[in-house]
Amino acid sequence: KPFRLQSSSPVPLFSVLIDFGIAMPAIRREKASKQNRHNPLGGGTISAKGVGKGSAEAPAAKLGGMSLPTNKKHGQHLLKNPGIIDKIVAASDLKPSDTVFEIGPGTGNLTMRLLEGAKRVVAHEIDPRMAAEVKKRAQGAGRTNLEVHETDVLRGKWPVFDVCAANLPYQISSPFTFRLLAHRPMFRCAVLMFQKEFAERLIAKVGEKQYGRLAVNTALFVKVSCVCKVSKGSFTPPPEVDSMVVKVVPRDPPIEVDFKEWDGLMRICFGRKRKTLRSSFLTKDTLKTLEENYKTWCALTGQQPSKEPMKELCLGALEALGLANERAIRIDLDTYFRLLLEFNKRGVHFSNCSAGARIGDQMEQQGPAVDFFVDDGGDDGGDEDMED
Repeated sequence: KPFRLQSSSPVPLFSVLIDFGIAMPAIRREKASKQNRHNPLGGGTISAKGVGKGSAEAPAAKLGGMSLPTNKKHGQHLLKNPGIIDKIVAASDLKPSDTVFEIGPGTGNLTMRLLEGAKRVVAHEIDPRMAAEVKKRAQGAGRTNLEVHETDVLRGKWPVFDVCAANLPYQISSPFTFRLLAHRPMFRCAVLMFQKEFAERLIAKVGEKQYGRLAVNTALFVKVSCVCKVSKGSFTPPPEVDSMVVKVVPRDPPIEVDFKEWDGLMRICFGRKRKTLRSSFLTKDTLKTLEENYKTWCALTGQQPSKEPMKELCLGALEALGLANERAIRIDLDTYFRLLLEFNKRGVHFSNCSAGARIGDQMEQQGPAVDFFVDDGGDDGGDEDMED
Protein backbone atom coordinates (compact mmCIF):
# COMPACT_ATOMS: atom_id res chain seq x y z
CA LYS A 1 0.00 0.00 0.00
CA PRO A 2 1.55 3.34 -0.91
CA PHE A 3 2.20 5.87 1.80
CA ARG A 4 1.69 9.60 1.53
CA LEU A 5 3.65 12.08 3.53
CA GLN A 6 1.69 15.08 4.78
CA SER A 7 2.93 18.26 6.32
CA SER A 8 1.02 20.97 8.13
CA SER A 9 3.78 23.42 7.39
CA PRO A 10 3.07 26.01 4.67
CA VAL A 11 6.48 25.32 3.16
CA PRO A 12 7.99 22.06 1.86
CA LEU A 13 9.73 19.79 4.35
CA PHE A 14 13.00 20.97 2.92
CA SER A 15 14.04 23.72 0.57
CA VAL A 16 16.41 21.97 -1.78
CA LEU A 17 18.38 18.78 -2.21
CA ILE A 18 22.08 18.78 -1.47
CA ASP A 19 23.86 18.03 -4.68
CA PHE A 20 26.56 15.72 -5.88
CA GLY A 21 28.02 18.88 -7.41
CA ILE A 22 31.04 19.88 -9.35
CA ALA A 23 34.25 18.98 -7.56
CA MET A 24 36.11 22.01 -6.35
CA PRO A 25 39.09 22.73 -4.14
CA ALA A 26 38.48 24.99 -1.17
CA ILE A 27 38.88 28.70 -1.89
CA ARG A 28 40.15 31.12 0.68
CA ARG A 29 38.97 34.69 0.45
CA GLU A 30 42.41 36.10 1.01
CA LYS A 31 43.49 34.25 -2.14
CA ALA A 32 40.43 35.11 -4.17
CA SER A 33 42.61 36.55 -6.90
CA LYS A 34 43.35 32.99 -8.00
CA GLN A 35 40.09 32.77 -9.84
CA ASN A 36 40.61 29.76 -12.05
CA ARG A 37 41.76 26.54 -10.46
CA HIS A 38 41.89 23.10 -11.94
CA ASN A 39 38.88 20.85 -11.37
CA PRO A 40 40.10 17.25 -10.84
CA LEU A 41 36.79 15.77 -11.95
CA GLY A 42 36.52 17.76 -15.15
CA GLY A 43 33.73 20.05 -16.28
CA GLY A 44 35.39 23.44 -15.93
CA THR A 45 37.12 25.56 -13.36
CA ILE A 46 36.32 27.12 -10.02
CA SER A 47 35.76 30.84 -9.80
CA ALA A 48 36.01 32.89 -6.62
CA LYS A 49 34.95 36.06 -8.31
CA GLY A 50 31.96 37.83 -6.87
CA VAL A 51 32.11 36.14 -3.47
CA GLY A 52 32.44 39.00 -1.04
CA LYS A 53 32.10 39.55 2.64
CA GLY A 54 28.59 38.99 3.89
CA SER A 55 27.47 37.28 0.68
CA ALA A 56 24.79 34.59 1.01
CA GLU A 57 26.38 32.70 -1.84
CA ALA A 58 29.28 30.30 -1.57
CA PRO A 59 32.02 29.91 -4.24
CA ALA A 60 30.63 29.33 -7.70
CA ALA A 61 30.96 26.18 -9.77
CA LYS A 62 31.80 27.32 -13.28
CA LEU A 63 31.03 24.97 -16.16
CA GLY A 64 31.05 25.83 -19.83
CA GLY A 65 31.25 29.54 -19.04
CA MET A 66 28.23 29.41 -16.77
CA SER A 67 28.75 30.36 -13.13
CA LEU A 68 26.62 28.40 -10.62
CA PRO A 69 27.09 29.74 -7.08
CA THR A 70 25.89 27.52 -4.29
CA ASN A 71 23.29 29.00 -2.02
CA LYS A 72 23.37 28.66 1.77
CA LYS A 73 19.61 28.94 1.89
CA HIS A 74 19.41 25.78 -0.21
CA GLY A 75 21.90 23.92 1.95
CA GLN A 76 24.08 23.06 -1.03
CA HIS A 77 27.39 21.35 -0.26
CA LEU A 78 29.16 20.21 -3.40
CA LEU A 79 31.16 17.01 -3.21
CA LYS A 80 34.73 17.62 -4.34
CA ASN A 81 36.34 14.29 -3.44
CA PRO A 82 36.55 11.96 -6.48
CA GLY A 83 37.47 9.05 -4.22
CA ILE A 84 34.08 9.23 -2.49
CA ILE A 85 32.30 9.17 -5.85
CA ASP A 86 34.31 6.07 -6.78
CA LYS A 87 33.15 4.34 -3.60
CA ILE A 88 29.50 5.29 -4.18
CA VAL A 89 29.58 3.89 -7.71
CA ALA A 90 31.34 0.71 -6.57
CA ALA A 91 28.83 0.14 -3.76
CA SER A 92 25.94 0.61 -6.22
CA ASP A 93 27.12 -2.48 -8.14
CA LEU A 94 25.43 -1.26 -11.32
CA LYS A 95 24.19 -3.59 -14.03
CA PRO A 96 23.71 -2.59 -17.71
CA SER A 97 19.95 -3.09 -17.35
CA ASP A 98 19.56 -0.90 -14.22
CA THR A 99 17.45 2.19 -13.74
CA VAL A 100 19.10 4.49 -11.19
CA PHE A 101 17.15 7.04 -9.16
CA GLU A 102 19.49 9.89 -8.22
CA ILE A 103 18.57 12.57 -5.71
CA GLY A 104 20.19 15.98 -6.21
CA PRO A 105 22.52 15.46 -9.20
CA GLY A 106 23.89 18.99 -8.93
CA THR A 107 26.23 19.68 -11.82
CA GLY A 108 26.62 16.00 -12.54
CA ASN A 109 29.88 14.55 -11.23
CA LEU A 110 28.20 11.43 -9.84
CA THR A 111 25.57 11.48 -12.57
CA MET A 112 28.14 11.11 -15.34
CA ARG A 113 29.58 8.04 -13.65
CA LEU A 114 26.13 6.52 -13.16
CA LEU A 115 25.27 7.10 -16.82
CA GLU A 116 28.27 5.01 -17.82
CA GLY A 117 27.13 1.93 -15.95
CA ALA A 118 23.30 2.07 -16.02
CA LYS A 119 20.69 1.81 -18.73
CA ARG A 120 18.85 4.87 -17.44
CA VAL A 121 19.27 7.52 -14.76
CA VAL A 122 16.23 9.40 -13.43
CA ALA A 123 17.26 12.42 -11.37
CA HIS A 124 15.21 14.67 -9.09
CA GLU A 125 16.70 18.16 -8.73
CA ILE A 126 14.90 21.06 -7.06
CA ASP A 127 17.32 23.75 -8.28
CA PRO A 128 16.49 24.73 -11.90
CA ARG A 129 20.05 25.97 -12.50
CA MET A 130 21.56 22.66 -11.51
CA ALA A 131 18.94 20.72 -13.47
CA ALA A 132 19.74 22.67 -16.63
CA GLU A 133 23.48 22.26 -16.14
CA VAL A 134 23.46 18.51 -15.58
CA LYS A 135 21.30 18.02 -18.68
CA LYS A 136 23.67 20.20 -20.69
CA ARG A 137 26.68 18.28 -19.42
CA ALA A 138 25.16 14.89 -20.28
CA GLN A 139 24.17 16.06 -23.75
CA GLY A 140 27.65 17.42 -24.33
CA ALA A 141 29.08 14.01 -23.53
CA GLY A 142 26.66 12.30 -25.92
CA ARG A 143 24.66 10.68 -23.12
CA THR A 144 20.97 10.17 -23.94
CA ASN A 145 20.00 8.00 -20.97
CA LEU A 146 19.43 10.84 -18.46
CA GLU A 147 15.99 12.06 -17.38
CA VAL A 148 15.88 15.08 -15.05
CA HIS A 149 12.81 16.25 -13.12
CA GLU A 150 12.73 19.63 -11.36
CA THR A 151 10.86 18.59 -8.24
CA ASP A 152 10.88 18.16 -4.47
CA VAL A 153 11.84 14.53 -3.87
CA LEU A 154 9.42 14.21 -0.94
CA ARG A 155 6.48 15.42 -3.01
CA GLY A 156 7.27 14.31 -6.55
CA LYS A 157 6.33 10.99 -8.14
CA TRP A 158 9.08 8.40 -7.88
CA PRO A 159 10.00 6.09 -10.74
CA VAL A 160 10.41 2.33 -10.61
CA PHE A 161 14.14 1.87 -10.03
CA ASP A 162 16.78 -0.74 -9.23
CA VAL A 163 19.31 1.47 -7.42
CA CYS A 164 18.96 4.75 -5.53
CA ALA A 165 21.88 7.18 -5.06
CA ALA A 166 21.41 10.23 -2.86
CA ASN A 167 23.36 12.95 -1.07
CA LEU A 168 20.68 14.15 1.32
CA PRO A 169 20.15 17.39 3.21
CA TYR A 170 20.28 16.37 6.85
CA GLN A 171 16.86 17.78 7.72
CA ILE A 172 15.00 15.32 5.48
CA SER A 173 16.84 12.14 6.51
CA SER A 174 13.92 10.65 8.46
CA PRO A 175 11.05 11.44 6.03
CA PHE A 176 13.17 10.37 3.06
CA THR A 177 14.03 7.07 4.76
CA PHE A 178 10.35 6.53 5.51
CA ARG A 179 9.33 7.03 1.89
CA LEU A 180 12.24 5.02 0.51
CA LEU A 181 11.46 1.95 2.61
CA ALA A 182 7.75 2.26 1.83
CA HIS A 183 8.42 2.44 -1.92
CA ARG A 184 7.04 -0.35 -4.07
CA PRO A 185 8.07 -2.22 -6.10
CA MET A 186 11.11 -2.85 -3.92
CA PHE A 187 14.51 -1.74 -5.19
CA ARG A 188 17.75 -3.78 -5.15
CA CYS A 189 19.86 -1.37 -3.10
CA ALA A 190 20.33 2.28 -2.16
CA VAL A 191 23.61 4.09 -1.53
CA LEU A 192 22.93 7.17 0.57
CA MET A 193 24.91 10.03 2.11
CA PHE A 194 23.67 10.95 5.60
CA GLN A 195 24.90 13.07 8.46
CA LYS A 196 27.40 10.87 10.30
CA GLU A 197 25.43 10.85 13.55
CA PHE A 198 22.20 9.78 11.83
CA ALA A 199 24.03 7.10 9.84
CA GLU A 200 25.68 5.72 12.97
CA ARG A 201 22.25 5.30 14.54
CA LEU A 202 21.05 3.46 11.43
CA ILE A 203 23.87 0.91 11.45
CA ALA A 204 24.25 0.57 15.24
CA LYS A 205 24.52 -2.95 16.66
CA VAL A 206 23.23 -4.36 19.94
CA GLY A 207 25.11 -2.94 22.90
CA GLU A 208 26.56 0.07 21.07
CA LYS A 209 25.88 3.56 22.37
CA GLN A 210 23.97 4.58 19.22
CA TYR A 211 21.72 1.47 19.25
CA GLY A 212 18.11 2.55 19.58
CA ARG A 213 14.63 2.66 18.11
CA LEU A 214 15.84 3.94 14.73
CA ALA A 215 18.22 1.00 14.23
CA VAL A 216 15.69 -1.61 15.34
CA ASN A 217 12.81 -0.20 13.27
CA THR A 218 14.97 0.13 10.17
CA ALA A 219 16.15 -3.46 10.57
CA LEU A 220 12.56 -4.62 10.04
CA PHE A 221 12.83 -3.55 6.41
CA VAL A 222 16.47 -3.49 5.36
CA LYS A 223 20.06 -4.36 6.19
CA VAL A 224 22.27 -1.27 6.45
CA SER A 225 26.08 -1.21 6.25
CA CYS A 226 28.74 1.51 6.19
CA VAL A 227 30.41 2.23 2.84
CA CYS A 228 32.74 4.99 3.99
CA LYS A 229 33.06 8.02 6.25
CA VAL A 230 33.17 11.44 4.60
CA SER A 231 34.98 14.35 6.23
CA LYS A 232 33.73 17.93 6.15
CA GLY A 233 36.65 18.84 3.92
CA SER A 234 35.26 16.67 1.11
CA PHE A 235 32.66 19.35 0.34
CA THR A 236 32.65 22.95 -0.82
CA PRO A 237 31.51 24.80 1.18
CA PRO A 238 32.18 22.37 4.05
CA PRO A 239 29.18 21.47 6.25
CA GLU A 240 29.36 21.80 10.01
CA VAL A 241 29.47 18.02 10.59
CA ASP A 242 30.99 14.93 9.00
CA SER A 243 28.97 12.57 6.83
CA MET A 244 28.77 8.86 6.09
CA VAL A 245 27.79 6.85 3.01
CA VAL A 246 25.68 3.77 3.80
CA LYS A 247 24.34 0.94 1.66
CA VAL A 248 20.74 -0.17 2.18
CA VAL A 249 19.62 -3.63 1.02
CA PRO A 250 15.93 -4.60 1.46
CA ARG A 251 15.04 -7.79 3.30
CA ASP A 252 13.67 -10.50 1.04
CA PRO A 253 11.10 -11.49 2.10
CA PRO A 254 10.25 -8.51 4.32
CA ILE A 255 9.39 -9.06 7.98
CA GLU A 256 5.66 -8.93 8.69
CA VAL A 257 4.57 -7.16 11.85
CA ASP A 258 1.74 -5.05 13.21
CA PHE A 259 3.58 -1.74 13.05
CA LYS A 260 1.45 0.07 15.60
CA GLU A 261 1.93 -2.70 18.14
CA TRP A 262 5.64 -2.87 17.41
CA ASP A 263 6.14 0.89 17.58
CA GLY A 264 4.31 1.09 20.90
CA LEU A 265 6.59 -1.57 22.39
CA MET A 266 9.72 0.15 21.04
CA ARG A 267 8.73 3.53 22.46
CA ILE A 268 8.39 2.06 25.95
CA CYS A 269 11.61 0.04 25.76
CA PHE A 270 13.78 2.78 24.27
CA GLY A 271 12.25 5.74 26.09
CA ARG A 272 14.97 5.14 28.67
CA LYS A 273 17.11 2.59 26.89
CA ARG A 274 19.74 2.27 29.63
CA LYS A 275 17.21 1.40 32.32
CA THR A 276 15.94 -2.12 32.88
CA LEU A 277 12.75 -3.17 31.11
CA ARG A 278 11.24 -3.76 34.54
CA SER A 279 11.80 -0.11 35.36
CA SER A 280 10.49 1.10 31.97
CA PHE A 281 7.27 -0.90 32.12
CA LEU A 282 6.36 -0.18 35.73
CA THR A 283 6.05 3.58 35.43
CA LYS A 284 2.65 4.99 36.37
CA ASP A 285 1.87 6.40 32.92
CA THR A 286 2.90 3.22 31.09
CA LEU A 287 0.78 0.98 33.33
CA LYS A 288 -2.21 3.30 32.90
CA THR A 289 -1.97 3.23 29.10
CA LEU A 290 -1.55 -0.55 28.98
CA GLU A 291 -4.50 -1.00 31.34
CA GLU A 292 -6.74 1.07 29.03
CA ASN A 293 -5.57 -0.92 25.99
CA TYR A 294 -6.19 -4.16 27.85
CA LYS A 295 -9.79 -3.21 28.67
CA THR A 296 -10.38 -2.27 25.03
CA TRP A 297 -8.93 -5.58 23.84
CA CYS A 298 -11.13 -7.53 26.26
CA ALA A 299 -14.24 -5.65 25.07
CA LEU A 300 -13.44 -6.28 21.41
CA THR A 301 -12.67 -9.97 21.85
CA GLY A 302 -15.29 -10.81 24.47
CA GLN A 303 -12.61 -11.92 26.90
CA GLN A 304 -13.18 -11.80 30.63
CA PRO A 305 -10.67 -9.33 32.13
CA SER A 306 -8.10 -10.92 34.40
CA LYS A 307 -8.11 -10.03 38.07
CA GLU A 308 -4.34 -9.92 37.92
CA PRO A 309 -3.04 -6.32 38.12
CA MET A 310 -1.41 -4.90 34.97
CA LYS A 311 1.86 -4.64 36.87
CA GLU A 312 1.88 -8.40 37.39
CA LEU A 313 0.87 -9.10 33.77
CA CYS A 314 3.83 -7.05 32.55
CA LEU A 315 6.28 -8.63 34.99
CA GLY A 316 5.01 -12.07 34.00
CA ALA A 317 5.75 -11.43 30.33
CA LEU A 318 9.20 -10.01 31.06
CA GLU A 319 10.16 -12.78 33.47
CA ALA A 320 8.94 -15.50 31.11
CA LEU A 321 11.75 -14.50 28.75
CA GLY A 322 14.24 -13.58 31.44
CA LEU A 323 14.20 -9.92 30.39
CA ALA A 324 12.98 -8.14 33.53
CA ASN A 325 16.50 -6.98 34.44
CA GLU A 326 17.79 -6.54 30.88
CA ARG A 327 18.18 -3.15 29.22
CA ALA A 328 16.79 -2.20 25.81
CA ILE A 329 20.23 -1.37 24.44
CA ARG A 330 21.29 -5.01 24.95
CA ILE A 331 18.34 -6.78 23.30
CA ASP A 332 18.32 -7.89 19.66
CA LEU A 333 15.56 -7.84 17.04
CA ASP A 334 14.51 -11.50 17.40
CA THR A 335 14.16 -11.19 21.17
CA TYR A 336 11.94 -8.13 20.77
CA PHE A 337 9.65 -10.16 18.50
CA ARG A 338 9.40 -12.85 21.15
CA LEU A 339 8.65 -10.21 23.78
CA LEU A 340 5.85 -8.66 21.71
CA LEU A 341 4.30 -12.09 21.21
CA GLU A 342 4.54 -12.84 24.93
CA PHE A 343 2.74 -9.61 25.85
CA ASN A 344 0.04 -10.15 23.22
CA LYS A 345 -0.58 -13.70 24.44
CA ARG A 346 -1.45 -12.22 27.82
CA GLY A 347 -3.79 -9.65 26.26
CA VAL A 348 -1.36 -6.77 26.74
CA HIS A 349 -1.36 -4.51 23.68
CA PHE A 350 0.51 -1.33 22.81
CA SER A 351 -2.00 0.31 20.49
CA ASN A 352 -5.65 0.75 21.24
CA CYS A 353 -6.83 0.83 17.62
CA SER A 354 -4.83 -2.21 16.51
CA ALA A 355 -6.09 -4.64 19.14
CA GLY A 356 -8.40 -7.19 17.56
CA ALA A 357 -9.99 -10.58 17.95
CA ARG A 358 -6.80 -12.30 16.83
CA ILE A 359 -3.27 -10.96 16.97
CA GLY A 360 -2.11 -9.85 13.52
CA ASP A 361 -5.54 -9.75 11.85
CA GLN A 362 -4.87 -6.25 10.46
CA MET A 363 -1.20 -6.76 9.69
CA GLU A 364 -1.51 -6.15 5.97
CA GLN A 365 -3.70 -3.07 6.30
CA GLN A 366 -1.39 -1.18 8.66
CA GLY A 367 1.80 0.55 7.63
CA PRO A 368 4.32 2.39 9.78
CA ALA A 369 3.51 5.90 10.93
CA VAL A 370 5.37 8.88 9.47
CA ASP A 371 7.50 9.22 12.61
CA PHE A 372 8.46 5.52 12.60
CA PHE A 373 12.00 6.45 11.52
CA VAL A 374 12.41 9.63 13.52
CA ASP A 375 15.86 9.75 15.09
CA ASP A 376 14.90 10.67 18.65
CA GLY A 377 18.12 9.24 20.04
CA GLY A 378 16.46 7.77 23.12
CA ASP A 379 18.08 8.11 26.52
CA ASP A 380 21.87 8.25 26.28
CA GLY A 381 22.28 8.93 29.96
CA GLY A 382 24.28 6.70 32.24
CA ASP A 383 21.60 5.97 34.85
CA GLU A 384 21.69 2.22 35.42
CA ASP A 385 19.51 2.11 38.55
CA MET A 386 16.43 -0.08 38.60
CA GLU A 387 13.06 1.28 39.65
CA ASP A 388 10.26 -0.66 41.31
